[in-house]
Amino acid sequence: MEFKIRSVTSEDFSQWAALWQGYNEFYGRPDFAIEITRLTWSRFFDASESVHALIADRNGVLLGLAHYIFHRSTTMAGPTCYLQDLFTATAARGHGVGRALIEEVYERARVGGATRVYWQTHESNLRAIALYDQLAERSGFVVYRKEFT
Repeated sequence: MEFKIRSVTSEDFSQWAALWQGYNEFYGRPDFAIEITRLTWSRFFDASESVHALIADRNGVLLGLAHYIFHRSTTMAGPTCYLQDLFTATAARGHGVGRALIEEVYERARVGGATRVYWQTHESNLRAIALYDQLAERSGFVVYRKEFT
């Protein structure tokens, strides 16, 4: 399967939104707020924001997405890169889309001056973990969170 990895453009919204919906459904958020979706989309085109979006494109059909964020770290001088979201359409899985998206995030991170890319996934996402184990080291850290309403 041939495809290219590129940054999103404003014309990609409807297909990106379908992938984004699939991502949110995968993680148990089928009724994800449209306001947050629109806000997230707008951030990709705001030069003052540090959040970016890549897509896998096969002849105008979007196969996957990756969202990444540059931020400061207290343990290094330069920025670090957090791969926040990664999703491949069901029909495109197993064809290298996820790997290609991660590798392009690596390249964008290098160009952006980052010396680290990191991400997390749910422990039940075994197919993704099999790929991630080939592309990076497990940090050994456990993630905690506290949400406020």
